[in-house]
Amino acid sequence: MAIKMSQGLKQSQSLMITPQLQQAIKLLTLTHLEMTTLISQEMVENPMLEEIDGEMDHGDVESSRDEMDAQEATADNFSGPELIEGAKDTFDWDSYSESFNTTSSSSPNMKESQSPDDMPSYENMVSKAQSLQEHLEWQLRMESLSAEDLNFALDIIGNIDDDGYLEIPFEEIQARHALEKDAATGMLGMVQHLDPIGCGAQNLEECLGVQARMLAERSPLVELIIERSMHELEKKDYAKIAKDFACSKEKVKDAELIIMGLNPKPGRLVSAEETQYVVPDIFVAEVGGEFVVQVNDEGVPRLRISNLYRSLIKNGQSDSEAKEFVQDKLRAALWLIKSIENRQKTIYKVANSIVKTQQEFFKKGPAYLKPMILKDIAGEIGMHESTVSRVTTNKFMHTPIGTFELKYFFNAGIGGKNGGIDIAGESLKLKIKEMVGNEDPKRPLSDQKISELLSTKDIVVARRTVAKYREMMGVAPSSKRKK
Repeated sequence: MAIKMSQGLKQSQSLMITPQLQQAIKLLTLTHLEMTTLISQEMVENPMLEEIDGEMDHGDVESSRDEMDAQEATADNFSGPELIEGAKDTFDWDSYSESFNTTSSSSPNMKESQSPDDMPSYENMVSKAQSLQEHLEWQLRMESLSAEDLNFALDIIGNIDDDGYLEIPFEEIQARHALEKDAATGMLGMVQHLDPIGCGAQNLEECLGVQARMLAERSPLVELIIERSMHELEKKDYAKIAKDFACSKEKVKDAELIIMGLNPKPGRLVSAEETQYVVPDIFVAEVGGEFVVQVNDEGVPRLRISNLYRSLIKNGQSDSEAKEFVQDKLRAALWLIKSIENRQKTIYKVANSIVKTQQEFFKKGPAYLKPMILKDIAGEIGMHESTVSRVTTNKFMHTPIGTFELKYFFNAGIGGKNGGIDIAGESLKLKIKEMVGNEDPKRPLSDQKISELLSTKDIVVARRTVAKYREMMGVAPSSKRKK
């Protein structure tokens, strides 16, 4: 068969991801705080945008939208704005600078009627919290150390993680310095005895051992168990520990209580992490026996095209550069306004559909959460699954029974394939946790036994499924729960 080249025309359709479409998609994934920050930034960069002050009646809103649509339709044809010349700044900057108040509460310019409560809070001026490394270094520099010892100790502190453990072997730190082995070990001990006690340990046994030796009433049995029998203690093998150290089981159990009072992660006592506050995107309230959904619009300014630029657009001008600038900014402003409106509408649709589907959850609690996937909501509101996924990302819903992330409501059904009823993963966790909480400590329930008990309630799940969800909740197996 001969091979030849030929030319031809082919017509096809494809979706182009324009910058405007990218912005609309990005708005869907933003949290409430991120969106308000983005709007504030756009208002600074785009002079076309203007916030609506006060309340507008329905007629004003409709006329404003009609005018915006008309401007959008003729955006490619209107003339550029006229430049305003000779505009005079009437603001009295001299008076403003003279009456400007500093952060000092004793400023002579402060008005007598001004309350001290109106002044900025000094607590809000703290730049950051102290880290674990800074806390340890501050204590270390209070000791009288030589430059060589100080550098070695600082190297140890610099390799401590957030839990308080050394991230690299101690021998590797020692190899970088010229200290003798005994001196290096002494400096490690000094760091481990700083507050919080136990930081700089290489493993759990060493960390707990340092803390045990610093107790007000030292217990040789506690120190021996930490040093030699932590594995047996983890398995609750009191008989073997009692035999190894020639003591009674009661003394072993008393020692266990002391060990449980020690901190396995002392570094967590000093954390520089700031508290992250959640601002709900949706509020759900019960009104007259029905649950009403409201999108959080607090802090979201209502935008419109600036009256100043609107008048300039109507006047028109032949300057091509000004015309191009105004057209670009006008399109960007109109698209942003529509994207914000579409975002709020989409969030409302998704949230309203979730509330309708999960009525039992809002009335009775998480134990009644129904299995639900993105496809269910997407089909109900007539949108693609990817859109629902973007809307539910990092969004939170405030309800009468608590604040939940929207992703929390999406759980695939479990237990329905083998003749049982479908149950959401979160509901299964609660049932397993309830069974473990009500079990006999002397005869804890095994994963197989929990599976059998669930089957009596028409929840058919395998033993490995029970083990999976038990581990997700951080619940120990039956062998370690036995007392």
